[in-house]
Amino acid sequence: MSQFWNERFAADHYVFGTSPNEFLASQRSRLRPGMRALAVADGEGRNGVWLAEQGVEVHAVDASHVALAKAARLAEARHVSVHFEEVDLLTWRFPEAAYDLVVGIFFQFAPHPERLHIIDGIKRAVVPGGEVILQGYTPRQIAYGTGGPKDPSQLWTPALLEEWFAGWHIAHLREHDTELQEGTHHVGLSAVVEMVVCRPG
Repeated sequence: MSQFWNERFAADHYVFGTSPNEFLASQRSRLRPGMRALAVADGEGRNGVWLAEQGVEVHAVDASHVALAKAARLAEARHVSVHFEEVDLLTWRFPEAAYDLVVGIFFQFAPHPERLHIIDGIKRAVVPGGEVILQGYTPRQIAYGTGGPKDPSQLWTPALLEEWFAGWHIAHLREHDTELQEGTHHVGLSAVVEMVVCRPG
């Protein structure tokens, strides 16, 4: 898996751009300086670096050392500090109740049941009262062909997200089509689902 992503991120340019994901940026009002955030599968750093620019203490993890090197350069160029770490999310032991916020944007590389390890880790990692922000592709995205996996088992639905976070407070859950302009690999009309959910305190 890491070899695939190392090859994907080997391009000179930032494959998914350097601007934050639009949905994540729309949730800026939820951020506060000094809060601790985990950016899951953060790739070349566009989201983790943006979070740091908002005054958030960011721990950004990814399986690709190539992507993380580019992310570190982006953080340096933006004059922010981010703790980058190379991890395999399928085996990584997520810290327990360590973050006020966990962000996961298009981390749909793992099918069921392996992805449940990541979801369970995310749920454990956020503190009681903390939030999780997610965005991913839905099965309709396969027909659009504008990014994301082609395997339906790697795609998300609102019902699936509700199942994963049963008993948590859902602050936002929406499935819709949107025009993405994220680098060279997320471009065009896309079918997405997004969620903001709060761990019970």
